[in-house]
Amino acid sequence: MDTDNQTWVKEFILLGLSSDWDTQVSLFVLFLIMYLVTVLGNFLIVLLIRLDSRLHTPMYFFLTNLSLVDVSYATSIVPQMLVHLLIEHKAIPFVSCAAQLFFSLGLGGIEFVLLAVMAYDRYVAVCDPLRYSVIMHGGLCTRLAITSWVSGSLNSLMQTIITFQLPMCTNKYIDHISCEILAVVRLACVDTSSNEIAIMVSSIVLLMTPFCLVLLSYIQIISTILKIQSTEGRKKAFHTCASHLTVVVLCYGMTIFTYIQPHSSPSVLQEKLISVFYAILMPVLNPMIYSIRNKEVKGAWQKLLGQLSGLTSKLAT
Repeated sequence: MDTDNQTWVKEFILLGLSSDWDTQVSLFVLFLIMYLVTVLGNFLIVLLIRLDSRLHTPMYFFLTNLSLVDVSYATSIVPQMLVHLLIEHKAIPFVSCAAQLFFSLGLGGIEFVLLAVMAYDRYVAVCDPLRYSVIMHGGLCTRLAITSWVSGSLNSLMQTIITFQLPMCTNKYIDHISCEILAVVRLACVDTSSNEIAIMVSSIVLLMTPFCLVLLSYIQIISTILKIQSTEGRKKAFHTCASHLTVVVLCYGMTIFTYIQPHSSPSVLQEKLISVFYAILMPVLNPMIYSIRNKEVKGAWQKLLGQLSGLTSKLAT
């Protein structure tokens, strides 16, 4: 292979979801609306938690972090995707592609660790309620949140450096909606077995380890709930975990399906649709799940809306 073919490419071309113009315009409108709903919904959740003192608990501290991660993850992918839906030359500079991979991969990892931390919080709340405030004190919550952010970021930094050290030769067409790690690795003109092993190992560490912790937490939670004598007590304990459990099932499910075995991964179209799910649908669904299925959040909304209604009435008179 000659030296010229081993030079770094200056930019990549993202092929996206469709080359049909009408389809792209329709997707632009749909994705723009959903992105705006994502930003607004998560911003309102964070604002509500800040304003209502009843929500100043560990669970909602972690939910604030989760909302920030969701908005940041969507922002790392969706704005660039929206621009590409309206232009013909769908190029992304080398540095921008590396930055996008770092932020999207890092924020994805942070979310998985956060969900494990939130599972532990729910475990303590259900299995050891009398000591909940002692165990889940402010210092521990802060350390757990920092651990989530640092672990996801370090893994992403390592993966990004390894991936972009690969010689891409003249390959610059990424058959994806963004600079997703497997799609970028496929461009390499050398054997990528070691990279795929690194992806699998990091997936096990940053995905399966938190998943196992979540699983163990819910085994203990379910065991404790089944021991509760009263039906009302069981319902109350279940509702304590319902929102988090719903998000866990949605979030972990397809990621395990996609990343644990790169060689037997789904088709390129399936990978694109999975990325759309995580970049657009999940950030929209999370605030809805925590609002609709959570009595405390619904109560806080009603209180806030009542205060705003009263303030509006006073101003009108």
